[in-house]
Amino acid sequence: MRLRPGAAVDLTVPGSAANLGPAFDSMGLALGILDSYRAVVRTQPGLRVDLGSNSPGVPGDERHLVVATMHRAFDELGVERPAGLELVCRNTIRMGRGMGSSAAAIVAGVALADALCREEAQEGAAEGASVPVDLTFVNDLSGALEGHPDNSSASVFGGATLSYADETGEGLPRVHTTRLALHPHIEPVVFVPASQLSTRTARAALPPHIAHGDAARNSARAALLVHALTSDPDALLPATREWLHQEQRRPAYPQAMALVDALRAQGHAAVVSGAGPSVLVLTTSAEAVTTPPEAGETWHALRPGVPSTGVDVVRATLGTSLGERTVGPPDDL
Repeated sequence: MRLRPGAAVDLTVPGSAANLGPAFDSMGLALGILDSYRAVVRTQPGLRVDLGSNSPGVPGDERHLVVATMHRAFDELGVERPAGLELVCRNTIRMGRGMGSSAAAIVAGVALADALCREEAQEGAAEGASVPVDLTFVNDLSGALEGHPDNSSASVFGGATLSYADETGEGLPRVHTTRLALHPHIEPVVFVPASQLSTRTARAALPPHIAHGDAARNSARAALLVHALTSDPDALLPATREWLHQEQRRPAYPQAMALVDALRAQGHAAVVSGAGPSVLVLTTSAEAVTTPPEAGETWHALRPGVPSTGVDVVRATLGTSLGERTVGPPDDL
């Protein structure tokens, strides 16, 4: 299959918090912080990447994560890579902060590739009309490329998600995702530092083995977390206790762990968001969650909300700027 020049889509994708304490590599929560992209198939050969003004250090060529992911998705779909491609990026998910920026970029790349193959994306289709995408394919390939499905599944579907991937079989591993009915009173508060931490660095600090007793304790809290998120927010503090990854990575993000310790001492269900160093609090009283004096560095507190939907694609309205269909920045505390 060859894409027709003129195919054009706009996409938004939310960031996410992963792990949520004990649900390591399996549970994610979408955050109302959106990245936006426009992809256009052009007649003139070549790749053009418009990074906007908020992407320091991001490559503007085939190494761009969204572009590289689109190419991989085209290969999986059996679609010829377009000779001419334009990608416009408007990013608000902070990179290297544990808010799922890489996973959101991967989800965006897979969804953009899939959407450009649809009739609704072709020139002549109604601008602004919804473009359907195969969310199962997006979820499967995104999880495979990310290496774990917690962040990516939350960005695909929105809300709170619980996911696992098949371990056997040929071809693309299937990612199985259940959307949890998040209790309506639960709200995330995210404390974002100025410093960054790469996921690779954070994962390098994890030990190859854990004690059987710790695994058993962690399993019990992960099960309790599902109950707390859906039915009993009063159980969030004990439900977010974990034994698999946070304490082991304390040397990699000491200030984040100091903030987690201080917030939990005040009775707040605080955890490291993803690979850190941002800190997530799950609460029913966001107004009561403030930065403790002993927190150390300056933290920027956000109340982004939880979007009920994930990746969204429409036929591009080429006469408007990409930013005209994005949601404004999340509210500060």
